[in-house]
Amino acid sequence: MSALLAIDLGTEGARVAVYASDGTLLGAGDAGYRTDFPRPGWAEQDPESWWRATVSATRAALAAAGRPAVAGVAVATTASTVAVLDAAGRPLRPALLWMDGRAGAEAELTRRLDHPALRYSGGSDAVEWLVPKAMWLARNEPETYRAAHRITEAVDYLVWRLTGQWVGSQLNAVCKWNYDPRGVGIDDGLYQRLGIGELREKLPERVEPVGTPIGEVRPEVREELGLTGPALVASGGIDAHLSLLAIGDAGPGAVSIVCGTSNAFVTETTEPVFTDTVWGPYPDALRPGRWLVEGGQVTAGSVLRWVGEELLGRPRERIGGLIEEAAALPPVEHGLLVLDYFMGNRTPLRDPRLRGAVLGLTLGATPQQLYRAAAEGVAYGTRQVLDSFTAGGVPVGDIFVSGGIRHNRLWLQATADVLERPLRLVAGDNLTLRACSVIAAAGTGRYATLAEASASFAPATTVIEPRPEHAAAYRRGYADYLSATGATREISHRLSAGSAAPREEVRP
Repeated sequence: MSALLAIDLGTEGARVAVYASDGTLLGAGDAGYRTDFPRPGWAEQDPESWWRATVSATRAALAAAGRPAVAGVAVATTASTVAVLDAAGRPLRPALLWMDGRAGAEAELTRRLDHPALRYSGGSDAVEWLVPKAMWLARNEPETYRAAHRITEAVDYLVWRLTGQWVGSQLNAVCKWNYDPRGVGIDDGLYQRLGIGELREKLPERVEPVGTPIGEVRPEVREELGLTGPALVASGGIDAHLSLLAIGDAGPGAVSIVCGTSNAFVTETTEPVFTDTVWGPYPDALRPGRWLVEGGQVTAGSVLRWVGEELLGRPRERIGGLIEEAAALPPVEHGLLVLDYFMGNRTPLRDPRLRGAVLGLTLGATPQQLYRAAAEGVAYGTRQVLDSFTAGGVPVGDIFVSGGIRHNRLWLQATADVLERPLRLVAGDNLTLRACSVIAAAGTGRYATLAEASASFAPATTVIEPRPEHAAAYRRGYADYLSATGATREISHRLSAGSAAPREEVRP
C-alpha cells in the first residue's frame, strides 16, 4: 500500500500525518520547538529546530502508520516565517516568525507607494509578510542582509531540506512577495523602489503552483526520516490558505477559518473584489482562474492561552475546568470587555500598533469572568473580519472552522453566537494536514486536478448553531468592542512606540 505524507510546521511545533491514498488517516506524530520574544512585538525561531521537529514527528507518524511506502509528500507552514540563510543553507540569524511585528515602518512605506502590484494586496503589504521583513533586515542588519544567500519562507526551506531544490510556492509568492502570475512575476522595479533590489536573487530560483511535482526526497534524507517509496514532493504553501483544499466542493462563498494561535480567514472568488479591508484579491494563488481573499486576527487562541496559563496561572492540563466554569456564566453580563489586539490587528484595520486591553475590571472580577470575556473578545474580532468581507463585497456563504477551537467549547459557541450564523466544525484531524494529503495525491498523478482530489478528501462536519437567546447581549458587547477599539487606538500607538526596549524573556 502506498501512502501520502503531510507535514505542517505550525507556530508551536511540527505536525506530521500519514494518509492512505483514499484519504484515511493512518498515523500521526508531532514535536515542538520554542519561540523567543527578544522585544515586545518581536518573535523568532531557529530554523534548525524546525527540521529536528520534522524528523522526530515524521518518524513517529510513520511508526504509528505501520511504516508504509510513501508515494507523495506535501508541506505547509506558517507565513511569512522568514529564514535568512548562507549558501550552505545555514541560518545567519534566527528566523522572523509570521507574527513578528518589527517591520511596521516598512509596511507603512508600501502603503505610501503607488504601484500596480500592490493593488492585489489591498494597496499595501502587511507587517507580517516577507517583503517588509526583508526591508527591515536591509535597513537594520545590512551586513546580514548582504551576506544572505537566501531570504526565504519556511515552506521553501523545508522543501530544500527534503529535495535539495530551491522552489517557491506560487501561493506564498502571490500572497506575500507581490508576485504577479498573470504579469511579470516579480517586478524588479517594485523591489528597487523599496530599497531591496537584491531580494529577487535571494528568493528561490523558481516558483511553482500548488500541487506541482518538485522532486523526490533525497536518499540521505529518506534514511534520516525513515522513508521508503518514491516520496515525490509536490509544491505546498501557507497552512491556513491551503485549508480551502480540504473542505471539498463547499459551494460559492465558502470561507475557511483556521482557528489556532491566530485566526486565518480564506475564501476564493471568481471575480476580483478590491477593498482595503482585506488582503487580496490574489490572482491564481491557490487554484488557477480564481481570486484568493485573506483576512485574519493576529492573536486568537494565543489570547486564551495567555489569559489562562500566564495571567491566571492555570496549567494547560487544568484549563478544561476553567473553560467549563466560564462557559456556565451568562454572556456579557460579567461587565468585562477584552480587546484581542495583543500583537496588533491584521484585518480589517491593518494596524500592527494596536494592543490588547481589558476594560471593566473591578475587585470582584473572577478568573472565570475574565476568561469568558477573553473568549468573547476573540469572537468579536472574528465578526469584525467577516463584517469587513461582506462590507467590501466579498461573498460569504458557509463558514468552516477548524483547528484548536474544536477543543474549546466556550470559544466555539461564543463565535457562533456572536456571528449569529451556524458554523461547520470540521471533524477529526488537522485540516492543513488533510490539505497536504490532497496536494500530495494530486502531485503523484492519482487525481488529474486539485479540485478532483479535494472533492475526494472532503472531511465530515458538525453544525454548531448560534443561540438566539444570546444575540441581543452579544450585539451590545460587539458595539462596545468597536467603540473601545477606536477610543484606545491613540493610546495603543503611544504604548507600542514605548515598548521597543530589549527584554530577556524567552518562552517556549
